[in-house]
This record gives sequence, structure tokens and C-alpha cells, in this order.
Amino acid sequence: MRVLIAGGGIGGLTAALALLKHGIDVDVYEQAAELKEVGAGVQLAANGTRVLYALGIGEELKALSCEAQGKEIRHWQSGETWKLFDLGPLSIERYGAPYFTVYRPDLLEVLARALRRAKPDALHLGAKVRGLAQDGDSVALQLENGTTMRGDALVCADGVHSRIRQALYGTDRAEFTGVIAWRGIAPMARLPARMARMVGSNWIGPGGHVVHYPLRGGQQYNLVVTFHSRRQEQWGVTDGSKEEVLSYFDGIHPLPHQMLDRPTSWKRWATADREPVERWSVGRVTLLGDAAHPMTQYLAQGACQALEDAVTLGAAMEVTDGDFEAAFALYEQARIARTARVLYSTREMGRIYHAKGVERLVRNSLWVGRTQEQFYDAIQWLHGWRAEGCLKGAV
Repeated sequence: MRVLIAGGGIGGLTAALALLKHGIDVDVYEQAAELKEVGAGVQLAANGTRVLYALGIGEELKALSCEAQGKEIRHWQSGETWKLFDLGPLSIERYGAPYFTVYRPDLLEVLARALRRAKPDALHLGAKVRGLAQDGDSVALQLENGTTMRGDALVCADGVHSRIRQALYGTDRAEFTGVIAWRGIAPMARLPARMARMVGSNWIGPGGHVVHYPLRGGQQYNLVVTFHSRRQEQWGVTDGSKEEVLSYFDGIHPLPHQMLDRPTSWKRWATADREPVERWSVGRVTLLGDAAHPMTQYLAQGACQALEDAVTLGAAMEVTDGDFEAAFALYEQARIARTARVLYSTREMGRIYHAKGVERLVRNSLWVGRTQEQFYDAIQWLHGWRAEGCLKGAV
């Protein structure tokens, strides 16, 4: 059995590892000439790190990551603080796995190394997809260089603007959310002394918010600034500027304001998501990660959901014994409703973070006096997901 995977990002590489673990041969086709990620941080809650430990690479990533001590929310004008919950050992105690904050290129490198150990020639770079075709016996992945690769099935993990998804569904396009996210990295030593902590902080205000958290054992920190754009845009990543970032702020607290001066460069993401659909698969082709369910960053679950997809697909392939259509149906049953719930919850969290007027007062009142146990209970459905039970609920 041979599965082709279009896309060598987090989802594609993890899917390759999961399938190889179940004895299914894979080849990954990535359009970039070299395997790299735009430098930025990513948060991996217990539901994501549990996948990495299940694949045997959790400790390898841990050595390059940071286990933040906790999460908090602060108001960017007053500095008022709401402590959400502790992380580190308490995440393990409650959810059975750690909470990592990771530099994206480090995560990608760990996944690529693991794939090369499992199958040295599995990853094909500079392989841009042009199209696909399938029949009753196989699926063909057509590349821009004129070659055609054949396999028993195809996993489409080629991102928000997936060419394969477009080929399957036509005009089903991701839509710009109206929100821009600027991301920057800086040494922890450059932070204001009061902010150089192993804590993930979210400064919220009317119409936007600022997130920062430690990376690489506390040597660096990741900064994400999110605002509603002043103009209509399309999804994409471009260079940003400190001047543009600062132009969106009014009356910000001195501490987060100081942090905005520290990164030496910014990347500017015009964010996008799309309405969930009831099926991801057509014949021998299925979708995974952002190609299936692109979502915004408010719950920090984009990477985690791709990791969940990957290990669930591997489990579905195993229990159906090579019947790819049956495996894809089982995979969809296990994943579509959950990822849709995450997407809808993410949209609502963005509304909560950016609340204005009376809605802001209601939001604040909901956090006052709330115990850590209540926060843990509220996200049990999300962080408590387990790889070993990934097919639970699928018919």
C-alpha cells in the first residue's frame, strides 16, 4: 500500500509518520525547494503534544521547546489581570501530557528528522502540485515538472489555499476574516524585566489583542499582535513593520508597548478560515489540516488539530485494513464535527477577546472569581483529547 501526501508542513509530515507506524508506505511531495517554516511560535496544548509522544518524538521536541508555567489574560489599558490556569506539571496531571510553546521551524525539523529515520527517501522537495486524477485502481498526483506519481490514495495537506481542494470542490475558497496578525521573535533578554517570565500572556482590548509567550527554554519570546484590518485583503504572509503595528494602538499599557519595540522584524498574516463542510474525501483523496479546516489563532489550535487529524487518519487506515474509502469515511466521522466545534469556538473567542462596550463588561464579569478548576473543566473537551481514543464516537 502506498499513500501520496501533498504538502510537507506540520500536518503532512505527521500524517506520514502516523501511516508509516501502521505499516503503510508514504511519499511526501512539498513544493518548497528546502524544508522551512516562516519563523514564528506555535502553542501545543496537551491534545497536540500527546500525538507527538504517541509517535515517539515528544522528548526530542521537548528539548527544543518551552514548558510555560501558566496562562493569563490582561487588559492592555489598565493592566488588570485574570489568571486562567497553571501549566507545566498541572497540564500533565489534568490532561496527561505537557503544554509546549515551540518555535515553528524547530517543530518542522523534528518531524522531518523523524520521517527520514523512518524512511530516508520519503520527502520530495521542489515538487509543486499541478493537479490530480484518479480511477478505480489508483490516484495520480501531477507535478509542475511534468512527472506523475501514482499511489493507492492521496492525502491533501497543502494548506489554506490547497490546489487539490480547489480541484475537488471548485469555488470552495477560504475567506479573509478581516483580521491581521503580526508576528515577531526577540531574545528574552530584551524584554522588560517585569515581563521576562515563563508565562503565556494575552493583552486584550477593544478590537484587538497582543499575545506573548516564551520559546526555546526561555531564551526567546514570541509576540503576536492581532487587529481588524483597515482595508479588505486576501489571505497571505508578507513583511510587516513596527510602525504599522504601533499605528493600531491607542492608550496601551506601558509594558506591552515596550515589548513592541523589541522584535527586529515582523511578518504580517492576513488570516483566513472557511465554513466547515460535511465531507473531506472524494474517492481515494482526502483532506487534512488547514486544507480541510483552516481556522484563526484565538484558541492556538491550528497545529494541534492537524496533529490530531494525522494520528486519526493513521488509526483509521489500520482498522480498515487498507480499504481507503472506508478509512477516509471513518476518519471523517471522527474528525469533522470536532474540528468544526474548534473552528466555531475559535471565532467566538476572537469576539470575546476584542469585545467593546457592554459586551466587554459582561466578558470581564465572567472571569472574576473563576477558579482554575473551572477553567480546566471548560477546556477538558479540547485539551483532554487522547490519541489512543481518536476513533471513539466514529461509527
